Amino acid sequence: MQLIIKRFFDIIFSLGGIIILSPFFVLIAIAVALESRGGIFFKQIRVGKDGVDFCLYKFRTMKPNSEKLGQLTIGARDNRITRMGYFLRKYKLDELPQLFNVIVGDMSMVGPRPEVRKYVNLYSAEQLNVLKVKPGITDYASICYFNENDLLAQSTNPEQTYIQQIMPDKLRINLEYVHKIGVLQDFKIILITALRILNIIS
Repeated sequence: MQLIIKRFFDIIFSLGGIIILSPFFVLIAIAVALESRGGIFFKQIRVGKDGVDFCLYKFRTMKPNSEKLGQLTIGARDNRITRMGYFLRKYKLDELPQLFNVIVGDMSMVGPRPEVRKYVNLYSAEQLNVLKVKPGITDYASICYFNENDLLAQSTNPEQTYIQQIMPDKLRINLEYVHKIGVLQDFKIILITALRILNIIS
């Protein structure tokens, strides 16, 4: 029943968000297109519920073909990110197109952030339990690691830091969410995320 209610609210929130934020979608799309070549959206294959791949959408924040140089971004040190991209990432606006992922059912408003297959292949048997639920736009781990890119920028080996320190801790937090999944908890996470973004703006 919790999952049915969760899906109902996912549709309401995502559809409402798309309608209300549609003017911002247009403005962001124009800004991204004018700054650099490469298209408006960034599409990437991520691992979803039950280990099934899906195509995740974001507003493009990096220069064309940047992913070939690595799948992690490392804050202000990463010169692959465009000027508009820094702005979008700072306020999490690049994530807005994932509202469409929620509507079609690939994602939920709240749930463990979806990873690329490269990192999922490193999960332990216990960590794979995060794939029992739909991935989400936000979660407790994303809130705790709101400035993840800046943390990686401080490392001499960002990928090693991510694999050995950040990823295991995020998975620990996500497993706690999976074990007590519920609509009220989702509302709390959405509220905390919104307050965190508003705090940055102010």
